[in-house]
Amino acid sequence: MLFNSIEFAFFLPLVFFIYWAIGYAHINETLKLRLQNAFVLVASYVFYGWWDWRFLLLIAFTSFCSWGSGLLIGKSVSSGQSVDNHKAKAWMIANIILNLGILFTFKYYNFFVEEFCQFFPSLEGRSGGVISLILPVGISFYTFQALSYSIDVYRQKIEPTKDIIAFFAFIAFFPQLVAGPIERATNLLPQFLQNRKFSYDQATDGMRQILWGLFKKIVVADNCATYVDQVWATYDTQTGSTLLLAAVLFTFQIYGDFSGYSDIAIGTAKLFGIKLMRNFNNPYFSRDIAEFWRRWHISLTTWFRDYVYIPLGGSRPEVPAHIQNPDRYKKWIIVRNTFVIFLLSGFWHGANWTFIAWGAYHALLFLPLILLGKNRKYTNQVAEGRLLPTWRESLQILCTFLLVVLGWIIFRAPHMPTFLHYLEGICDTSIFTIPWLMNREYYIPLSISIILLLLIEWWNREYSHGFAINKTISIQWIRRIIYLGIVLIIIYYGRFSYNQFIYFQF
Repeated sequence: MLFNSIEFAFFLPLVFFIYWAIGYAHINETLKLRLQNAFVLVASYVFYGWWDWRFLLLIAFTSFCSWGSGLLIGKSVSSGQSVDNHKAKAWMIANIILNLGILFTFKYYNFFVEEFCQFFPSLEGRSGGVISLILPVGISFYTFQALSYSIDVYRQKIEPTKDIIAFFAFIAFFPQLVAGPIERATNLLPQFLQNRKFSYDQATDGMRQILWGLFKKIVVADNCATYVDQVWATYDTQTGSTLLLAAVLFTFQIYGDFSGYSDIAIGTAKLFGIKLMRNFNNPYFSRDIAEFWRRWHISLTTWFRDYVYIPLGGSRPEVPAHIQNPDRYKKWIIVRNTFVIFLLSGFWHGANWTFIAWGAYHALLFLPLILLGKNRKYTNQVAEGRLLPTWRESLQILCTFLLVVLGWIIFRAPHMPTFLHYLEGICDTSIFTIPWLMNREYYIPLSISIILLLLIEWWNREYSHGFAINKTISIQWIRRIIYLGIVLIIIYYGRFSYNQFIYFQF
């Protein structure tokens, strides 16, 4: 089920009403909590099964194995024992191998079979008999969420839960099930283990965030997609300026699409008294690539940081006694670890060499900042406490944005030769010509919506989401006019074609 579908427009109010009807029923608090969690689980499975009910068995299997592994790890490591307990580690590793094995089978099987056939052409004629697996929606997201639970139980950051319904609801919670944020058990699971009360302020803030997410998806992302898809379909006949414009619009498309989903997910969770982590923090206002990655897909980057980067040594690796140049050794380890997580991030996005190249590209951009010790230079909001950035900050934002645009060309390309051909077209002298534009009824509303997106998110950049205008505009009737204006823009200029979210394929 898609957030931007008619089905969801009926599904959400119905689930909301029944959920809080249970929450305010005159029954025992423990029973009330269990009924709410059971209802969330059923609603989440209906939401997911709307796409393909057969894959409910897969998510249920993943949930059961991770829940069981948590109990086994908890039994193996008592509160006074070391986390080096071999039995506990064995159960954790077994669960990791099982879940990653499922993920690799469904996500990368077709890729490796095709690559194998290319290396051995004599087998290509037999490839018609090879099974082609369908990629389950959201498998990368809920698998990583399940993995973090068993790892955190092993690290003794969270107690294993015996409440199987609460755990299944934690894994399958429908707002963030298919495209994140990738939640940690330490944040989300405890919320399913305690009673929740309806908060009017939290719910209204959630509605604002849902409205803003719909604007970013239906108006910005889907309108950008119309132009981007047409240009990419005929990229070899387009001028350099047209190719560049399509690349810039794809940059806004993927941001509006993915951050729009996250806003709807986080806002929807607030309606149910659940707080999800922030997944985007104005990434296109970043002053360097390191800052961009602290603000883009935060739940994934912090996942790799906590479960891959730091275990590999992180930014403060231990130096063996025999090393003669400790500083150089530390730099090498940091560089190695950075390349590992960026390559893994690219591979996580899909079975295509372009994703791996995209990860390597960003690792290379990160490299000078690491070597100069400037990768943590910008940790605050740009122009903090000021209305406008300085000229230096503006130039830094523009340069970072253009570097990101180039990366998104790699990401969008179906194959590496296509990317190289596309890049060659941009570098042509035709880049100085006027790009191809669709009719006025298309490009004027699109331009206005992108400008509106940037202005509103800049204005509210110091708050939890881009549409937190209740924090910056105190006059109620002005806020209501803005809400109504966004609703009308969505109705008149939104593309209600039920386009899937880009990150559903990951």
